[in-house]
Amino acid sequence: MSPADKIDILALNEQIKQESQFVNRLLNEVQKVVVGQRQMLERILMGLLAEGHVLLEGVPGLAKTLTIRSMADAIHLAFQRVQFTPDLLPSDLIGTMIFNQKSGEFLVKKGPIFTNIVLADEINRAPAKVQSALLEAMAEKQVTIGDETHKLNDPFLVLATQNPLEQEGTYPLPEAQMDRFMFKVLVTYPTKDEELEILSRMTKKDLPTVSRIITPEELKRAGDLVTSVYIDDKVKQYIIEIVMASRNPREYGLSSIANLINVGGSPRATINLTKSAKAHAFIRGRGFVTPEDVKAIAYDVLRHRILLTYEAEAEEMKSDAVIREILNKIEVP
Repeated sequence: MSPADKIDILALNEQIKQESQFVNRLLNEVQKVVVGQRQMLERILMGLLAEGHVLLEGVPGLAKTLTIRSMADAIHLAFQRVQFTPDLLPSDLIGTMIFNQKSGEFLVKKGPIFTNIVLADEINRAPAKVQSALLEAMAEKQVTIGDETHKLNDPFLVLATQNPLEQEGTYPLPEAQMDRFMFKVLVTYPTKDEELEILSRMTKKDLPTVSRIITPEELKRAGDLVTSVYIDDKVKQYIIEIVMASRNPREYGLSSIANLINVGGSPRATINLTKSAKAHAFIRGRGFVTPEDVKAIAYDVLRHRILLTYEAEAEEMKSDAVIREILNKIEVP
């Protein structure tokens, strides 16, 4: 690296240190309403900064919906919640054509997906046609109504929730759609102290509210800055080695998990590891990516992309355990 490059990185680091000062203010503001769940908040913010969709998996009552709504309020983004059900139709999500008797023409009536943040609540309850319509929105940031294609808002983000326990009346998401989510975040129960704080806050007459911290324009500017975060070639190679090890574990001395992996990470895993590592560095106030950034987000990026075999399921092995083995094996630069 030349001296000029070092100066540029130092300047970038100082710029990002200044521009990322809103992060803690934003997260602390949302935590006036949401107790704990700092990691979930960070992942949602990283999704907004890196333009990546987020899937939240957890049992009911863990404030997933409240968190998403509060984050939208703090950034002043348009927000729509859609409850996914087995009888949901694509038109309920994206809109439809209606006949105007006065003009004698068909007009487009846009659905709730025309917003900045759409909460797909219990996403795995909707049938295949709805998932297909949502996949186009997630992949192309556009939807097709009739014979016309309509661009979605900017920013546009799908924040989806699903219940890991209840399987009756659900439809497993297609692998192609799962791969479109940047993160799959496992939302856990609060601690005893956090539960006491929830009890204190949510049983009062006046419930806490969220104030606006930044504007959508400021969020967009921060997102543009995230793309300029520096990542060294050695860290890029580290990311590639992690993904390749999930595809060819035996070549990396991981024979113990070779029979447990059915499908490894796709190229989109490599891309999202890089983008989210940059976003993680940004929210930490740094202008450069370290291997620790990669390790911090690896589980959320890879757990829904590494598909396990029946043998792994029989042994009750989870993808997180496989990811842990890979991270322990791959040498950190």
